[in-house]
Amino acid sequence: MTLTAQNVSWRAGGRLVVDGVDLEPEPLSTVGLLGPNGSGKSSLLRLLSGVRETASGAVLLDGEPIAGAARRAVARRVAVVEQNAETETDLTVADVVGLGRIPHRRPWSGPSAQDDAAVRSALERVGMAGMAGRRWHTLSGGERQRAQIARALAQEPRELLLDEPTNHLDIGHQLDLLDLVARLPVTAVVALHDLNLAAMYCDRILLLDRGRPVAAGTPAQVLTEESIAAVYGVRAELAPAGPGGRPWVRFLGRC
Repeated sequence: MTLTAQNVSWRAGGRLVVDGVDLEPEPLSTVGLLGPNGSGKSSLLRLLSGVRETASGAVLLDGEPIAGAARRAVARRVAVVEQNAETETDLTVADVVGLGRIPHRRPWSGPSAQDDAAVRSALERVGMAGMAGRRWHTLSGGERQRAQIARALAQEPRELLLDEPTNHLDIGHQLDLLDLVARLPVTAVVALHDLNLAAMYCDRILLLDRGRPVAAGTPAQVLTEESIAAVYGVRAELAPAGPGGRPWVRFLGRC
């Protein structure tokens, strides 16, 4: 059992932003959330994290409602990487990554040797071991994104939620990042825009349109010419070019 959503809905401004979504990832799998801007991907991730309460339906962690769980207990299990992270405080990269250790520390206690080791390991995993002393405001957008992912890894989660983590990254770092996520011993739910990256790295895909689930299944089951045309308004060709017949998408233009 892991993090699941059962027929969850959420409203904002009188509008259904998430509308009757079910999600039940296999433990240690990588699930991709796909859909155009405004399809509810980010809102669904916030519901899964317990930051927002559902209007209906339930988010469960190990079969228990996440809404009633203590936030510190949830934070020991579920790590979140948002699209953008800013701070006016003059922090180092190690300081930022160290924030991921807070749920594991007693109130008012300083970092332990175990905390320091977790921070070093997380920085090594994202290729930033030599940047621990850099100041946050000197980092590029891509470097900040990798530092935030390291902060989530330092949290040592069993569930990892990532909202468009490949934003601001060049293609090499996009591939490195998603390869890392796919190999981590966690259940990962990742909101993505790039259909080909989703097909390469996700075990399952949930396709959303205006908050509603359109299709769910393997990349080959979900990414079809028909579904891409219906949700994105784009003509596409698909070929089973990847391992295990994973599809490769070639865009042909607007419908």
